[in-house]
Amino acid sequence: MTGDAFAETVAPDAMSRPNVTPSVAPCPVVILCGGQGTRIADVSQAVPKPLLPIGEMPILWHIMKLYSCQGFKDFILCLGHLGDRIEEFFRCDASCREREQDWTITFAHTGELTPTGGRLKAIEDLVQAETFMLTYGDGLSDVDLRCLLKVHETQSRIATVTAIRARSPFGMLEIEDGIATSFVEKPLLDKRSNGGFFVFHRRVFDYLSLDDALEEGPFLKLVEDGELAVYEHDGFWSCMDTKKDFEALNQIWDSGRAPWRPW
Repeated sequence: MTGDAFAETVAPDAMSRPNVTPSVAPCPVVILCGGQGTRIADVSQAVPKPLLPIGEMPILWHIMKLYSCQGFKDFILCLGHLGDRIEEFFRCDASCREREQDWTITFAHTGELTPTGGRLKAIEDLVQAETFMLTYGDGLSDVDLRCLLKVHETQSRIATVTAIRARSPFGMLEIEDGIATSFVEKPLLDKRSNGGFFVFHRRVFDYLSLDDALEEGPFLKLVEDGELAVYEHDGFWSCMDTKKDFEALNQIWDSGRAPWRPW
């Protein structure tokens, strides 16, 4: 990774738009990695959650590697809490620079407490492509991103969300006449959940404001307008919300059989 691979964005006011040269890749990837990670603070309060390591490299690197191995190498990182640490890693880490010389990364400082939809709205001027991808900085999957993009193009909607079958965090009982007839530990749920891998047409910016949480008003309005398509993914998916999730992902990685590893 060379210095020419970066275009830096600095937005000191969370409510102002960045003013830099926009990304020009055919399908850039926006990654929301500015949250405070309060639910995983017991792992480390000095390191932003996207930099917590899975094996030797941060989870954010794993996410970006998933995209780059499928041909998507132009990234816009929406930074917030400890965002300088994330930028420093990609600019200065020798191992990363040596491995990923063909990545292009734009650092967009979108404010400490800006909600997810506000972070996306803040980079509207950076996204000139008609179609772009978006994900969070804490989720791993073996999702086929090219298939996701094809579904988005086929459905011709403003947004496409990857729908996964998450597991219940609890064991589930079936009961008959006060007696348990079955017990299943953390089964897959029948209904699907937001898996956090999206494709958007840039018209999505019309649904956003700087004080929006993406998952609330904007998504509800997209559903109401019939503009949210769904790509169903039945493979591996995991989100690193807690210390337990962090430890589980590292155990999977250490086993040498990480499902999200296409490289």
